[in-house]
Amino acid sequence: MLFRSLRRLPSIAVGMPAVVLVLLVLGGCAQLDRLRHRGDHAPATPAVAPPPPAPPAPVETPAAVRPLGEIINDDLQHGRYSEGEAALRSYLAAHPKDRLAQSMLRQLTADPQRTLGPVGGTHVVQAGESYSTLAQRYLGDARLFLILARYNQSTQPALLRAGEKLRLPASGRLSGDAAAEAGSGAAKSGRASVESPAARSQRLQRESLQLLGAGQETQALARLDAALATDPGLASDRNGAEALRQRVVASCHQRAIVLYRDQKLEPAIALWDRVLAVEPSYEPALAYRARALELQRRLKQL
Repeated sequence: MLFRSLRRLPSIAVGMPAVVLVLLVLGGCAQLDRLRHRGDHAPATPAVAPPPPAPPAPVETPAAVRPLGEIINDDLQHGRYSEGEAALRSYLAAHPKDRLAQSMLRQLTADPQRTLGPVGGTHVVQAGESYSTLAQRYLGDARLFLILARYNQSTQPALLRAGEKLRLPASGRLSGDAAAEAGSGAAKSGRASVESPAARSQRLQRESLQLLGAGQETQALARLDAALATDPGLASDRNGAEALRQRVVASCHQRAIVLYRDQKLEPAIALWDRVLAVEPSYEPALAYRARALELQRRLKQL
């Protein structure tokens, strides 16, 4: 290799000393060897790792379906109609055959004037009455309390004060189409049959107990209100009535405490008002109601 390199030198290099030529050739060869060696051992380009897979799209979990009693007591009874409608639709998606929920939704979305017809009279609210008891009396079905409340443009059906004047439809019954629209199940042949005060009080007490067992505390209290209005002393079945009174009052008080702790002060106070209408000296309701009113006052000052 050395002699081949010497033969390639230009002619002008012939006169150079031989030692110089040899050194030049050897240096060039060494440099070529180093370059070749470096190329053989050059570090490999690191492979680019593939991007990590995209995370799966989050799966939306459906909101928990609220109990029907809670929807009626917390939303519909307190005029939160938009929230109540949304909650009823969610409930019916899970329980499509629930007739009471269907009735509540129809009463909430139907036109009250078209459903109940023209105004035919008025009623002055007496102590212990509620839209449920008045719906039972004038429409023949206590479950129609919501359409009757909307007929009177009520923004809070649970709050009905003695002395208020309510509008009543001209007919004490609904037509077949209107009854189906409101969800009463069947048109009534007339107003509720006349009952003796004792019989009516006993019936309302039984209904109150059934509603309480279904978790509908506000409706249970309304039935007890009506029983008291019919028979203020609850003379019939006094022992059973007193036990029922205590059970309903205690249950409604506990429900109001839950609302209070959730800072739903307005419905909590309204429920305590109803408890005290039944049991004016019920000390727990008096104490908690005072706390709720004080907290409500402070919040309004913020």
